Amino acid sequence: MKVRFTPSGREQFLQVIGYILQDNRAAGSAFRRRAERVLRRLGKFPESGRLVPEFPELPFREVIVSPYRFFYRVKGRTVWVVAVWHSAQLAGEPGESNDL
Repeated sequence: MKVRFTPSGREQFLQVIGYILQDNRAAGSAFRRRAERVLRRLGKFPESGRLVPEFPELPFREVIVSPYRFFYRVKGRTVWVVAVWHSAQLAGEPGESNDL
Protein backbone atom coordinates (compact mmCIF):
# COMPACT_ATOMS: atom_id res chain seq x y z
CA MET A 1 0.00 0.00 0.00
CA LYS A 2 1.03 3.58 -0.55
CA VAL A 3 1.01 6.13 2.24
CA ARG A 4 0.08 9.62 1.11
CA PHE A 5 -0.87 12.89 2.72
CA THR A 6 -3.86 14.98 1.81
CA PRO A 7 -2.75 18.59 1.16
CA SER A 8 -3.97 19.71 4.58
CA GLY A 9 -2.37 16.70 6.30
CA ARG A 10 0.96 17.42 4.59
CA GLU A 11 0.77 21.09 5.55
CA GLN A 12 0.18 20.19 9.19
CA PHE A 13 3.06 17.68 9.16
CA LEU A 14 5.46 20.22 7.65
CA GLN A 15 4.36 22.86 10.17
CA VAL A 16 5.08 20.45 13.02
CA ILE A 17 8.53 19.65 11.69
CA GLY A 18 9.27 23.35 11.15
CA TYR A 19 8.13 24.19 14.67
CA ILE A 20 10.34 21.54 16.25
CA LEU A 21 13.32 22.45 14.03
CA GLN A 22 13.13 26.10 15.15
CA ASP A 23 13.62 25.06 18.75
CA ASN A 24 15.96 22.11 18.31
CA ARG A 25 17.31 20.92 14.95
CA ALA A 26 18.35 17.50 16.24
CA ALA A 27 14.93 16.91 17.82
CA GLY A 28 13.19 17.99 14.60
CA SER A 29 15.25 15.56 12.53
CA ALA A 30 14.67 12.76 15.03
CA PHE A 31 10.91 13.40 15.04
CA ARG A 32 10.78 13.30 11.25
CA ARG A 33 12.67 9.98 11.16
CA ARG A 34 10.34 8.46 13.79
CA ALA A 35 7.26 9.68 11.93
CA GLU A 36 8.52 8.34 8.60
CA ARG A 37 9.23 4.94 10.19
CA VAL A 38 5.72 4.76 11.68
CA LEU A 39 4.13 5.83 8.39
CA ARG A 40 6.13 3.22 6.43
CA ARG A 41 4.78 0.58 8.82
CA LEU A 42 1.24 1.73 7.96
CA GLY A 43 1.98 0.88 4.35
CA LYS A 44 2.50 -2.73 5.41
CA PHE A 45 -0.03 -2.87 8.25
CA PRO A 46 -2.72 -0.26 7.56
CA GLU A 47 -5.03 -1.53 10.30
CA SER A 48 -2.30 -1.29 12.95
CA GLY A 49 -3.46 2.13 14.14
CA ARG A 50 -6.24 2.36 16.66
CA LEU A 51 -9.70 3.73 16.08
CA VAL A 52 -9.90 7.35 17.18
CA PRO A 53 -11.18 7.02 20.77
CA GLU A 54 -13.24 10.21 20.61
CA PHE A 55 -14.91 9.12 17.35
CA PRO A 56 -14.95 5.30 17.13
CA GLU A 57 -17.85 5.35 14.67
CA LEU A 58 -15.84 7.27 12.04
CA PRO A 59 -13.66 5.54 9.42
CA PHE A 60 -10.47 7.14 10.74
CA ARG A 61 -7.63 5.54 12.65
CA GLU A 62 -4.64 7.07 14.37
CA VAL A 63 -1.02 6.38 15.18
CA ILE A 64 0.96 8.27 17.79
CA VAL A 65 4.39 9.73 17.23
CA SER A 66 4.65 11.38 20.60
CA PRO A 67 3.44 13.98 21.22
CA TYR A 68 1.57 14.08 17.89
CA ARG A 69 -1.40 12.10 16.61
CA PHE A 70 -1.51 11.16 12.93
CA PHE A 71 -5.07 10.56 11.72
CA TYR A 72 -5.54 8.47 8.61
CA ARG A 73 -8.03 6.61 6.51
CA VAL A 74 -7.55 3.66 4.19
CA LYS A 75 -9.15 4.08 0.76
CA GLY A 76 -8.48 1.37 -1.77
CA ARG A 77 -4.75 0.67 -1.82
CA THR A 78 -3.79 3.99 -0.22
CA VAL A 79 -3.39 5.11 3.38
CA TRP A 80 -4.33 8.81 3.46
CA VAL A 81 -2.94 10.85 6.34
CA VAL A 82 -5.62 13.49 6.80
CA ALA A 83 -4.46 15.36 9.91
CA VAL A 84 -1.60 15.77 12.38
CA TRP A 85 -2.49 17.17 15.80
CA HIS A 86 -0.56 17.74 18.98
CA SER A 87 -1.96 15.41 21.63
CA ALA A 88 -2.85 18.42 23.82
CA GLN A 89 -5.20 19.82 21.16
CA LEU A 90 -8.87 19.55 21.93
CA ALA A 91 -10.39 16.80 19.88
CA GLY A 92 -12.52 17.89 16.99
CA GLU A 93 -13.88 15.53 14.41
CA PRO A 94 -11.18 14.78 11.82
CA GLY A 95 -13.21 15.55 8.74
CA GLU A 96 -12.86 14.36 5.24
CA SER A 97 -11.79 17.51 3.61
CA ASN A 98 -12.13 18.17 -0.05
CA ASP A 99 -8.55 16.87 -0.26
CA LEU A 100 -9.70 13.27 -0.50
